[in-house]
Amino acid sequence: MNQNLLYQHSTLADLTAGLFTGTMSVAELLKHGDTGIGTGDGLDGELIILQGTLYQVTASGDVNVLQPNDQVPFATVNFADYQPETRIQEQSRDATLQQIAAAHPWQNLFYSFQLKGQFSRVKTRSVHKQTKPYQTLEQAAKEQAVFEKQDVSGTMLGYYAPQLYNGVAVGGFHYHFLADDHDFGGHVLDFEVADAELSLEPFTDFQEHFPVNSQAFLNLDFNEHDDVASQIKNAEQ
Repeated sequence: MNQNLLYQHSTLADLTAGLFTGTMSVAELLKHGDTGIGTGDGLDGELIILQGTLYQVTASGDVNVLQPNDQVPFATVNFADYQPETRIQEQSRDATLQQIAAAHPWQNLFYSFQLKGQFSRVKTRSVHKQTKPYQTLEQAAKEQAVFEKQDVSGTMLGYYAPQLYNGVAVGGFHYHFLADDHDFGGHVLDFEVADAELSLEPFTDFQEHFPVNSQAFLNLDFNEHDDVASQIKNAEQ
């Protein structure tokens, strides 16, 4: 178990090009981390992994637990070693992310954050499961389901990637949420903290695993998908 390592299966660029078919099993993914985020087979919902359990928030708003043989096309995971940082109260999303970014000189490192506690408001989204022939990520995200909940307790799990790696991951912050009662969550669009504890985990190493058993990945010409940065920006909003 290497707690200094961030492991990622596939890349955001693969998703922007429409490579949504699952290419790694949940069982294999969990060998590389017990905490993380990702998406389901066919871009089916938003994933958040906490304490070795992989939760799927679907576009219908249901929260399911994925099984060992289920497949994922993209995920980022690590073994949790989060260190307490500070308590955040009555603060907006932008102010909170600015505080996290300013806490340490990590702008050129990958790191992860967790916010655990009470939130005044959390707005999330989940993308509907796609069918072949797949659209691009940007097109699929236009059909997203949006949810919002007031006064909810839960865990927000996020990752920061340096802008140098935008396309491999989301340059900047990318974060998902799961309510403590497991009845609400998803990719976070906006939030307001009521009272939450912030913890951080930096990584000295980043491992990228490619979907080498996917013929679609091996045959894809990325020269035909040269707008990766703009697609990621539009899809993540």
